[in-house]
Amino acid sequence: MKAVVIRSFGSVEDLVVEDIADPIPAAGEVVIDVQATAANFVDLLVISGKYQFLPERPFVPGKLPTGVVSALGDGVDNLKVGDRVLTLAEHGGYAQKALVAASQCFRLPDGLPFVDAAGMALAYDTAWFALHERGRAVAGETVLVLGASGGVGLAAIQLAKAYGMHVIAGISDPGKADLVKEAGAHDCIDLSVPDLRNGLREQVYALTDGKGADVVLDPLGDKYFDAAIRAVAWCGRLVVIGFAAGEIPSVKVNYLLVKNIEVSGLQVSDYRKRTPGKMAHCMEEIFRLHSEGKLGSLPVTTYPLRKVKEALAALRDRTGKGRQVLLPNAPE
Repeated sequence: MKAVVIRSFGSVEDLVVEDIADPIPAAGEVVIDVQATAANFVDLLVISGKYQFLPERPFVPGKLPTGVVSALGDGVDNLKVGDRVLTLAEHGGYAQKALVAASQCFRLPDGLPFVDAAGMALAYDTAWFALHERGRAVAGETVLVLGASGGVGLAAIQLAKAYGMHVIAGISDPGKADLVKEAGAHDCIDLSVPDLRNGLREQVYALTDGKGADVVLDPLGDKYFDAAIRAVAWCGRLVVIGFAAGEIPSVKVNYLLVKNIEVSGLQVSDYRKRTPGKMAHCMEEIFRLHSEGKLGSLPVTTYPLRKVKEALAALRDRTGKGRQVLLPNAPE
């Protein structure tokens, strides 16, 4: 099969597609013919060797591939050959075939195409845990989503609206206002204002009668965190999802004390490993909401496997539209 293999850490430009042996499932494992795998920001960190959890080399990167079960290991009785699945595999998606634990596979609803499921993967489960597990958001509360035009941001907007929350989308490009409004945002704020530290809070207060946001989801970090924590409502919660903007910020704990607010972090991979029951519930909820028409598909740009460099460069440089999704078995 063809696969992207990481033998030494480096840049996107160093990636090559190789021919390697097809995987053989051991007990409790399945092989899937990979139909679609989304490129994620975390993949850039893994490929460069900068992520906190790194597999032994050589390995095939690519989280949460979707595909068709093509082989079963001994003892697998929850799946059959031909099943359409979304997997929670931490690696292996940048290949034509992937080896996955059967317990990490979820059957896709009939109405959910592989490409759409791959675009949802990681974005929606991250957003779901940020809202419900870490942010404890409930219907009627106001949720501020930073980086709202990104994959996790758009997923968070859709989920928050589906659960009856009021959604404010934070965007740096006013040209993306229509995108976040179409996803379900009720209001937008501009993250490109010159005085972000005061300007972010002023915009949020203007939309909340001076109250602030009950929950803030922050995948950006850097100066955006410093500004957003000042816009959290009394007894509100800010959830740190990542640092896509660059610098890792520090918390001024006087803000926590004075306003009785909380700051927490989310490492969603830990939930897959430590609480599989919660992750299964999360996936069931996402599939349910999608089947009820409450979640739309994220914008997707597709690439054949041989264009993996282009896909990841578009993600890294923020030049691609929506989610970048690789199609390892697509005709060349």
